[in-house]
Amino acid sequence: MSAKASRRPAARAPRVQRGTVFITRQVHFNSAHRLYNPTKSLKWNQAQYGLCTNPHWHGHNYVLEVTLRGPADPATGYLMDLGALKRLLHRVVVDKCDHRNLNDEVAFLRGIIPTTENLVIAFWNEMAPHLPPGQLHRVRLYETPRNYADFFGPDTPTS
Repeated sequence: MSAKASRRPAARAPRVQRGTVFITRQVHFNSAHRLYNPTKSLKWNQAQYGLCTNPHWHGHNYVLEVTLRGPADPATGYLMDLGALKRLLHRVVVDKCDHRNLNDEVAFLRGIIPTTENLVIAFWNEMAPHLPPGQLHRVRLYETPRNYADFFGPDTPTS
């Protein structure tokens, strides 16, 4: 066989699909917290938060979803490798919150009332510096299978 006959044709670059894609990674963690505003009376806190202001805490099996948006990389076809996103979520949020008391043991949550609404904003603020600007689209946190909050970033219009 001649050298010319054994040559392979030159590889062609894969087609690039254009458009914005959204990818979501879901992770889980378990934490305890207490909903309590120290500037208000116990009566006020009980009226606002009910059993959630129990001074002995209560816990949740949280589900955190983080959605990224952008174009897929033409070389890989990925917006971001989902395994890399999982590792980032664990390093930045899950490893700090899992099996912890959110009121007392998580430095980036100190001084906030750890409602689901406040947590999604705090988690966004922890994640955003580790991603390209504009790539973080949504942080969703399920406190229970029926209760969750979404945050789409500080620049999202509220009305």
